[in-house]
Amino acid sequence: MASGDLRAELKCSTCLDIYTDPVNLNCGHNFCRVCIDRVLDTQEGSRAYSCPECRKRFRSRPVLHRNIALRNIAETFLPAQPDWEESRVFCTYCVDYPVPAVRSCLHCEVSLCDKHLRVHKKSPEHILCDPTLSMDSRKCSIHKEVLKYFCTEDETCICMSCYVIGEHKGHEMESLDEASEKKKETLRNILQKLLTKREETEEIIQSLQEHRRKVEEEAAGDTERVTVLFTDLRRSLEDLEKRVLKDISRRAERISISIRDLEIKKEELSRKMHHIEELCNMTDPLTILQESDKGDLCDTEDGDNEDRERHEELLHDGGGLDVAWVLHTGLSDIISEVNVYFYIQGAADILLDGNTASNDLQISDERKTVSRSYRNQNRPKKTERFQDYPQVMSSQSFSSGRHYWDVDVGGSEEWKVGMCYPSIGRRGGESLIGDNKKSWGLYRRLYWDYYTDDDDEDEYYVIHDSKGIPLPTNISSNRVRIDLDYEAGRISFYDLCDPIQHLHTFTTTFTEPLHAGLCVYDGGIKICGGRREM
Repeated sequence: MASGDLRAELKCSTCLDIYTDPVNLNCGHNFCRVCIDRVLDTQEGSRAYSCPECRKRFRSRPVLHRNIALRNIAETFLPAQPDWEESRVFCTYCVDYPVPAVRSCLHCEVSLCDKHLRVHKKSPEHILCDPTLSMDSRKCSIHKEVLKYFCTEDETCICMSCYVIGEHKGHEMESLDEASEKKKETLRNILQKLLTKREETEEIIQSLQEHRRKVEEEAAGDTERVTVLFTDLRRSLEDLEKRVLKDISRRAERISISIRDLEIKKEELSRKMHHIEELCNMTDPLTILQESDKGDLCDTEDGDNEDRERHEELLHDGGGLDVAWVLHTGLSDIISEVNVYFYIQGAADILLDGNTASNDLQISDERKTVSRSYRNQNRPKKTERFQDYPQVMSSQSFSSGRHYWDVDVGGSEEWKVGMCYPSIGRRGGESLIGDNKKSWGLYRRLYWDYYTDDDDEDEYYVIHDSKGIPLPTNISSNRVRIDLDYEAGRISFYDLCDPIQHLHTFTTTFTEPLHAGLCVYDGGIKICGGRREM
């Protein structure tokens, strides 16, 4: 059964509204308890009780039986009808039982059902409106007349007396219908803007939800890799600790071995000395001469040089020098393992491509420094050369992996650095780094105040597809880093202050190889290595 049909079945024939605490008579017809009690009360004086619907007569006041099943259905249906309570405006003239009003007359201050509306006077002073219980709100609080007009100057509803003799005399006014239509049009425009804004917000939410999903997937993989890495790091550090401690104890052991060897040599020397002393005390020449030929008693320099060298080596062993070297070597190996594990590469060796440099840029011999020149460089005409902006690209391109490169921007007050596709335009406004879909840039702009003639205020932006995003803080160092993760689709910018500060990350899907791109409006900037100068 449709909702409308069900609502009709659930209407009390007396009040024409959804049953409230329904009861039934012996004839089987149902009514709201309040409605049927009111009808029976009016019949009390004549002692002639009858059903309002089928007119069946009862000898005495009929007993009312609660219809629990019907009540449960009605209560279930009511929450789905939000305007049910608000619509309970009843006809003023239907005193026997309540009948819903279809119109209200502001002149008479009454509400009318269909039957009484047909006989209501139709003269002009009778103003009909939708059924309402608050008729005073539709009348002027000063003149007690019906509000018929809208004062456009004061933006308020007024009566005729307000316009003729009141404080709105001489003001521009419109009929309520005209003013209402204008406001509706304004509201429709606002609604359209809100709809557009909501759609944009939904798109942003969807984009962020998709990005969150990717980040969560990456985070899960990174978490697993980091857990494994730190397990390996702890094992490597424990192995390094054992090796260093072993080297430390081995140093003292080497000295102990040398002392033991020298003690043995000392005993051998003492034995030789004693034997020689015995020979020296003998008086038989033949025995002395024959005994000296049996052994190498006179060789006193055997191993002396080796002993002295070992002695010098052990005495001048630099204490912690060996430990420092072992630690340095071991930790370097561990760091190398971390770099390999996370595919961290060193600074890319960026060289500038003179074939792309505009004629108002000067490139250094080592192809690392670019400066703004106000003298035309008269380079050969090439299709890849920038024509309208002081820009240059790198000769290297990156189509995979993770790379970074640093730029010293301290020699320029206005510049752009970033990355771009080789298909970026070479002429016109869209050839500028960041002003198209083929490049991403970090931009420092010198702000000139027209009123104070000051030009020392600077602003920092990241820009792509002509959409600039102002950075919340200025760059505090003279060096910036551009980090590319091609497979992840990320270009990140960093301020190489202490500590390093992340500025912004663009995320997309790259469709071409990427070149470094620089734009210099004044002074010069220089490509640096991977190590930050302290």
